[in-house]
Amino acid sequence: MTTSLTTAASDSATPSPDRRAAAAPATAQRSRTGTAKRRGRLPHTPLHPRPSLPLTLVTGLVLLYTLLPLAWLVINATKDQNGLFDSFGLWFADETHFWDNIARTLTYDDGVFVRWLLNTLLYVVAGAGGATVLAVLGGYALAKYEFPGRRAVFAVVIGAVAVPGTALAVPTFLMFSNMGLTNTPWAVIIPSLISPFGLYLMWVFAAEAVPTELLEAARIDGSGELRTFFTIALPLLMPGTVTVLLFSMVATWNNYFLPLIMIKDPDWYPLTLGLNAWNAQAQTAGGEAVFDLIITGSLLTIVPIVAVFLLLQRYWQSGLAAGSVKE
Repeated sequence: MTTSLTTAASDSATPSPDRRAAAAPATAQRSRTGTAKRRGRLPHTPLHPRPSLPLTLVTGLVLLYTLLPLAWLVINATKDQNGLFDSFGLWFADETHFWDNIARTLTYDDGVFVRWLLNTLLYVVAGAGGATVLAVLGGYALAKYEFPGRRAVFAVVIGAVAVPGTALAVPTFLMFSNMGLTNTPWAVIIPSLISPFGLYLMWVFAAEAVPTELLEAARIDGSGELRTFFTIALPLLMPGTVTVLLFSMVATWNNYFLPLIMIKDPDWYPLTLGLNAWNAQAQTAGGEAVFDLIITGSLLTIVPIVAVFLLLQRYWQSGLAAGSVKE
């Protein structure tokens, strides 16, 4: 009797092979966690993955590819005409002419650069701003209202997204030429109002960001459609609206081909055409080479876009987690 009790006690004290196999992963995990804590770092988990050397190298190359042209632009904006050719492109010259270059850029040829900047701002505010308003209104209506022909509109929008803008440039020029609108700001503003991608983006975003039940509750409480849109739907659509606005602004700010075929008067040039005209000036007979002003003007051209991105990024951050938690 005593021997059987001793055997049973020893069997219960010794874990079975199945129990040892089940406890092995937990023991190994505790061992790795303890080792990581002793080394002063977090253990490698799905939330804290092991660093990847190839991925780090690829990311570094992408970062270098992105920042190198900007660094070249900033460095060479500090050089005069002679310094551009006498010094290394990725290092500063002996003398700094940054502020002198800015002053010359803004005052050269009776301050035509400022005129080009104001023209670009006009095209962006009227064109990109109008495109954003139309995209928000159209996307909200297509996402939250049922009407005949809705599927046909969807097909047209998808087809318009697939058509490149350069394919429509010549037909647009012929149409505006017959209307007598070429060589005017309207020839750039009106085509910029149409943004099929922005409309599609707001359509998809409004369908998910604005709950239908919330709109129905507002209607039951007696709220009109306009009041419901401006007080309830529009704040929920703000991240998508900012995204469409930034895409439209960058597209209009960098637009070159459409103003090239529409505008011949230098007084209505945007910055893209104006800087290209300065660049071509050195190739004409008796033309003055102003490469230092071209580089400085290019640097001044990207400053507003960078500032807008920095000012509006908080709206993106507020919308990144939208819909990530379901209650």
